[in-house]
Amino acid sequence: MNKIISRRNILKAAGVAAVAPIFPAIVGCKKVENVSKPWPILESEDTPKLCMGVSRIADIGSMRRIKQLGVDHVLMGGPPQPWTEASLTEITDRFSAQGLSVINMMIGGFPNAIYGREGRDEEIEKLQASIIAAGNVGLPVIEYNFYAHRLTEGYFEVEGRGGAGYTGYRYDDVKDLPPIPEKGEHDAESLWDNLTYLLEAIIPVAEKAGVRMALHPNDPPVPVSRGNDQIVKSFEDWKRLLAIVDSPSNGMTYHSGVTSEINVDPVEVCKYMGVRDRINHVHYRNVVVHKKTVDYVEVFPDEGKTDMFAVMKELVNQGYNLGIYPEHPRLLDYDRGNPLTTNSYPGGGGYAGFAYNIAYARAMLQAAIGR
Repeated sequence: MNKIISRRNILKAAGVAAVAPIFPAIVGCKKVENVSKPWPILESEDTPKLCMGVSRIADIGSMRRIKQLGVDHVLMGGPPQPWTEASLTEITDRFSAQGLSVINMMIGGFPNAIYGREGRDEEIEKLQASIIAAGNVGLPVIEYNFYAHRLTEGYFEVEGRGGAGYTGYRYDDVKDLPPIPEKGEHDAESLWDNLTYLLEAIIPVAEKAGVRMALHPNDPPVPVSRGNDQIVKSFEDWKRLLAIVDSPSNGMTYHSGVTSEINVDPVEVCKYMGVRDRINHVHYRNVVVHKKTVDYVEVFPDEGKTDMFAVMKELVNQGYNLGIYPEHPRLLDYDRGNPLTTNSYPGGGGYAGFAYNIAYARAMLQAAIGR
């Protein structure tokens, strides 16, 4: 991606400190007028795009609520596999009619490929067909997971500021849970072999179709989940993943929250992935970490350990222009008992919480673009 040269970097290069936007600065004997971006600062083809998750069968009221927050892009789970041009177009046309562009669809339904079992080749053929259909209708990103098991049993609600609901996680409470018989136990290297087999089959297809695949990191990023090693849980794992097939289509969901949970600098991870053009989607949230990977609390974006503005600036610097999802809204009293609140996470919120997240992310994005 081409880096965007910021006003601040230009001033630094000239040896000049950034100054207030209204008043001129004096450099030697010369006046330097500050140049400001036209207001309002809007998303464009070259900027990141805020997005919200929604059901693919959402009604017009749900779409209106998204548009009212100033959001023009949505993500969702895809239709049954194999995806076809007809099944995807039916979805994208309905959202387009309400001014919303589908920027990302989640795909799943390939357990045999994850576990290396009989039937994985048939699953992979459906994945390949789905990717081709996505490319033909102009869907830019397909997101997916690669979990042998996801240890969500460790989540619990925490009371936050003013009584708001936060989402806590504690591995010690659930680390000794037994394997699930139908899923079994899988060691790291066998799972890496299965992931490599999958990527070598689908990434060339995705590259030809013009589709970017975004693997979501393990979240929670614990070492073992009911007897199964987690192989996308660390920065070293992410590097290994990106090296399997060298293509921008083999990318990830860059996740500021998970990156903080594993105690790695989110800006450095963003730089690493960004300069390699491997950020294919972004999850934007904050956490307070008590013990890395195993004990943390998801909080409002303005109060966690991550400098969210630094993350946004780095995404803009990298020229990233796909989706940013300010996910996991906190549970506000307004959302408690509201039928629109369907969050499955303990302490997870609804529409009012999303309004807070979107507004915060919008401010960060405008400040990063306009600086």
